Amino acid sequence: MSRIGYKAINIPDGVEVSQSGNDVTVKGPKGTLTRAISPIITMSVEDGQIKFDRPDNNNKTRAIHGTTRANVNNMVEGVTDGFAKTLKLVGVGYRTQLKGSTLVLSVGYSNPVEMTVPENLQVEVPDNTTIKISGIGKQAVGDFAAEVRAVRSPEPYKGKGIRYENEYVRIREGKTGK
Repeated sequence: MSRIGYKAINIPDGVEVSQSGNDVTVKGPKGTLTRAISPIITMSVEDGQIKFDRPDNNNKTRAIHGTTRANVNNMVEGVTDGFAKTLKLVGVGYRTQLKGSTLVLSVGYSNPVEMTVPENLQVEVPDNTTIKISGIGKQAVGDFAAEVRAVRSPEPYKGKGIRYENEYVRIREGKTGK
């Protein structure tokens, strides 16, 4: 049984945490994040730490307790350090480029795929086969990276497609003729 919900979150210097009703706001050097938390969980900020408590040991309450603590911890980490994902394009002729706030992917379809970059994220294309997505919201970074990867996910026979930087793609053996 996980007890992650009871671990206190240390508030780094330069970060402010405030709560109004069910909304938690975290302000830091990289920006501001706001998120609604469950009314079942009580949050307290004291002595440079954030603590969470739950009213009972019900399974659903325990799950919400740990999830709430993890979400607020990700908010604190996001406004101080930020989050980033790197994607690689693997395949002959696969390339990408950034045109303003539009990511253009040429990944073997008849037309290039154009994706609009969300306002709260920064996307860099250091070379034509690498995409770096960064931002302060862990969920936003992960969601956009998953959308980009879904355009052409790696296939198991040649390994071609868009993959995360350190992702391992298991290559399967193809048919053999007799």
